[in-house]
Amino acid sequence: MLFVVTALDKKDSLALRLSVREAHLAYARETGRMKLGGPLLDEKGEMAGSLMIVEAPDRATVEAWHAADPYAEAGLFAHSDIRPWKPTFNPSGATF
Repeated sequence: MLFVVTALDKKDSLALRLSVREAHLAYARETGRMKLGGPLLDEKGEMAGSLMIVEAPDRATVEAWHAADPYAEAGLFAHSDIRPWKPTFNPSGATF
């Protein structure tokens, strides 16, 4: 099952995000749950949050995965939201 995780960074936390970014990316690669992801940007074009498409058997697994993300462990996020997701339009042909 696929889930969308959106997480908004705390105000003025770009330096924290950058300091933990490599650990976050390594976690995403090592766990293999994230199928697609990238930063949300603010009005200046700077990273200010995350959008991740995550594959897991249930929401509890996604919650545990997200809580163990180095970004979350570092206290980067002000708010996170996890929702089940069903892809219906995919002009790129990417498979999930």
